Amino acid sequence: MPVQHASNELMISLVRAGHLATFEELPSLIAKKAEGAELSQARVYLADHQQQVLREFTGVGLDAHEGGEALSVNDSLAGQAYVTGVTVRVEGEHRYWVPVLEGAQRLGVMHVGYAGDPDRSAMRDLASMVALLVIAKRSNSDSYARLVRTKPMSVSAEMQWTLMPPGTFADSRVTISAATEPAYDNAGDAFDYAVAGEVAHLAMFDAMGHDTAAGLIANLAVGAFRNERRKGTELAQMCRGVEETLIQEFVRTRFATAVLAELNMTTGELHWVNCGHLPPVLIRNNQVRSLECEPSHPLGMDLGLPVTVCREQLEPGDRLLLYTDGIIEARDSQGREFGVERFVDFVIRHQADNMPVPETLRRLVHGVLEYHHGRFGDDATVLFCEWHG
Repeated sequence: MPVQHASNELMISLVRAGHLATFEELPSLIAKKAEGAELSQARVYLADHQQQVLREFTGVGLDAHEGGEALSVNDSLAGQAYVTGVTVRVEGEHRYWVPVLEGAQRLGVMHVGYAGDPDRSAMRDLASMVALLVIAKRSNSDSYARLVRTKPMSVSAEMQWTLMPPGTFADSRVTISAATEPAYDNAGDAFDYAVAGEVAHLAMFDAMGHDTAAGLIANLAVGAFRNERRKGTELAQMCRGVEETLIQEFVRTRFATAVLAELNMTTGELHWVNCGHLPPVLIRNNQVRSLECEPSHPLGMDLGLPVTVCREQLEPGDRLLLYTDGIIEARDSQGREFGVERFVDFVIRHQADNMPVPETLRRLVHGVLEYHHGRFGDDATVLFCEWHG
């Protein structure tokens, strides 16, 4: 049977068999169906929340990892495929590591053997179907939630990971990616984005405090933001809508700073409002500029300050960074801050090395973590948006 025909049959067979399969049943199902397309030893490895290890997805045990291995993202061939997004062959063998991607979203890697002339398109097709199956089954699976964590998670972080959108989205017009730390103890930071027609909605929130209440504020702010934009509320009025929701619950005792933005993906016109937050950073031709805008008060304070909608015309290739203070305020052993300059320079250098955007952000948060002796004194979150034009 021609390889392409076998690949098509494999995809159809997997789709049909996957409809009623549970998350835990996927590994054996994938391996069995892959054999029919002469792709042997198919095994799936998924990345943990911090993207430090790739844990084998066996489908056995409470965390679907029993009997499996864990491979380092930084020091393995599997990690090389994950980092670069390119299939890697095991030298001298007919074995391959294939990135498991859904668009630009990285889920993990797949190990597969193929004894004939390598048809990498068949491997990529299988990996793409694996990604879709994992995404379809993970939302109602505690096994998946356990599989992708390497240590206990706080209640506030549990809420944040459930709330926030996937870490990466890309199409022909924009690439949006975000990362947050501490992954297992995030309390007050939250990001959000969504695409509707020609508009990309972007938001960054930093709630007061570092406790479960801060997590509640961040969750409430994101939920209110989504509710306002889905009602068609204009950007200038969204702040008020979010603030009214926060005040109803916390009566001016808690607040969240925020940047809310809208990008027209056809024209590149960016509008944003600043509610007591750090200004966004624009990178254009490796030149850096803070997007200053007259700030209103933090959401929930009800100080009556006016809301100013600011505008910037983006050029193709422009990169926008929204971030919280935990990124720049991390200090080394001499008390020196990581700082905005070091933060932006890190992004520019890794982009110049043609690193995928999610990999740049993964290395950024790990770099900040290392700078701060392995622990964050505050939540640190960054959202990246590049307009392709």
